[in-house]
Amino acid sequence: QVQLVESGGGLVEAGGSLTLSCAGSGLTFSLYGMAWFRQAPGKEREFVAAINRSGGGTSYADSVKGRFTISRDNAQNTVYLQMNALKSADTAVYFCAGRISALNALEAEATKYAYWGQGTQVTVSS
Repeated sequence: QVQLVESGGGLVEAGGSLTLSCAGSGLTFSLYGMAWFRQAPGKEREFVAAINRSGGGTSYADSVKGRFTISRDNAQNTVYLQMNALKSADTAVYFCAGRISALNALEAEATKYAYWGQGTQVTVSS
């Protein structure tokens, strides 16, 4: 069955950096559009970034644009989220998500994703 497993979360000071990874198994990774979402305590899950099947197209939430970079390595079945200039507002559980998609599709709506990881905690101290 399809599994997505996130790693790389942790505690970091404001202004610091972290890189999250999401490893997929049980799927033909190159057929899946991938995304990162996050959920802070007491808040709804929100879109962070998406990447198309080839990795040539990306989209970002306005709140992270210019600070976060999503990328993927289809040979390694892995999607990454490089997070720089972290703020306390970035504190949340981060989830990766995947969906079978058209070649160039990018999707920011969580309900469109069929597969989710278990999440990894990112805490930014101010």
